[in-house]
Amino acid sequence: MTDRPNILFIQVDELAAKAMRSYGNTVAKTPALDALAERSVVFDAAYCNYPLCSPSRASMHAGRLPFDIQQWDNGAEFHADIPTFAHHLKRAGYSTTLCGKMHFIGPDQFHGYEERLTTDIYPSDFSWTSDWSRPIRKGGGVRMVNVVDAGVAVRNLQQDFDEEVGFQAVRKIYDLARDPDDRPFLLTVSFTQPHPPFVAPQEYWDLYEGVEIDMPEVPPIPFEELGPFDQAKHHAQGAHLYDLNEERTRTSRRAYYAMMSYVDDLIGEVLKALAATGLDENTVIVFTSDHGEMLGERGMWMKDCFYESSVRVPLFICAPGVAPGRSDAVVSLVDLMPTFLDFAGVDLPVPTGQDGASMVPLLHGQTDGWRDEAIADYAGSGYGAPSRMIRRGRWKYWLTHGLDPVLYDVVADPNELTDLAGKPEHAGVQAELHAALMAGWDPEWVLKNCKDSQKRRLYLRDLTEQTPRYDTWALEVRQGDKDRYVRGRQASFHRKALQRFPFVATPPIEFEPEDENLKP
Repeated sequence: MTDRPNILFIQVDELAAKAMRSYGNTVAKTPALDALAERSVVFDAAYCNYPLCSPSRASMHAGRLPFDIQQWDNGAEFHADIPTFAHHLKRAGYSTTLCGKMHFIGPDQFHGYEERLTTDIYPSDFSWTSDWSRPIRKGGGVRMVNVVDAGVAVRNLQQDFDEEVGFQAVRKIYDLARDPDDRPFLLTVSFTQPHPPFVAPQEYWDLYEGVEIDMPEVPPIPFEELGPFDQAKHHAQGAHLYDLNEERTRTSRRAYYAMMSYVDDLIGEVLKALAATGLDENTVIVFTSDHGEMLGERGMWMKDCFYESSVRVPLFICAPGVAPGRSDAVVSLVDLMPTFLDFAGVDLPVPTGQDGASMVPLLHGQTDGWRDEAIADYAGSGYGAPSRMIRRGRWKYWLTHGLDPVLYDVVADPNELTDLAGKPEHAGVQAELHAALMAGWDPEWVLKNCKDSQKRRLYLRDLTEQTPRYDTWALEVRQGDKDRYVRGRQASFHRKALQRFPFVATPPIEFEPEDENLKP
């Protein structure tokens, strides 16, 4: 059994591929990840399957597309009857450990992992359920505080969390090295940065002193020129409440790079421990993010959309016997489960199903038969209808129920400035992609079930919040974890989510929201 490789799976949160040196960026200082990329196969066209934390991670673990397992938003339960790659590897004789963030929603906080070494940073209850019954124009703007308050922090909750994750991961590696248990291991290490708020310790901020911070390649697009989906995102995130000017954009991007450097150091310590114990000689190392970050492109921030900065993710795979290089094959996070099982020599039990395929042949340059396709779903805050995207080859096509479709050639037009949908010369490609996107997807069914789920979850959320002893399902690895980090929708939530030292006050609303009610 010991000849089967161990698997070290490292994930970060909200890291845009285009922000990394391994994808052409010249600003970020991430020596540990740069070195890992040099000994990995780097995937140039890797995608998440939902540009939002919890659904992306549940889908990835299950190897299933989000809507197929009722992953509607950040408050949708990840049901315990859905097998994950942790379950399959555990059944095959692997030890399975999760250290860090995974944002599982529901009472099952393990999903096949034998142990979790830390609590989670975010709530595991229905607190973050989307509510399409509310007018979009009432967005509170809290998410944009991440941009206008960007800068230096001596300490914030994310730093507390990631340092705990890094410490526990390093300790676990040494424990695995001296453990008489000879089972191969799956160790998932998941950090929360560079997820906003965009703040970093002074020493990492100073790494970029005198460095020319690159600005978005696509400048802000006037509100009246945005499509309905983008207008809804603009309002839902509160972008209409603040002046997101050039100075704030540059400051936020600098803080983001500083956070990348911060988490890179923590990842470096994990990789150093793996090498020091000799475990790296028989360990597959996989690095990725759960989704990207718009970083001001088109004047947009966070994720929640299908533009490249939001839905494309970095992906490195470093494996014994695999030569480093690059792959331009289109892949997605649902391909990780069959890839892990392929490394472990495990056949997937047929009843569990899967939407991905093993990337192991791609690591050896074998592209014959690869479908070259990625599908992503979205039904979060903003426009109140489900969306689905397909990337196939050079083409990206997406459809939001009730709106016109969008088609881009992302090879010729990487900034997605020219919508080709409806153009006669691209009618054949559009028809082919539309048929592929709609296969097995009924947007009316999704819309009804998503709305029904929202109503049930919002009812339970509001009811249970009135119960003093309500159990939020938060994992308690150590005493006090049920109240540690970001928990629930209490009045103090927004303050706690952005909490930092020294304290920085939330800025006032700078101008009134537009009058448009964008609710479809």
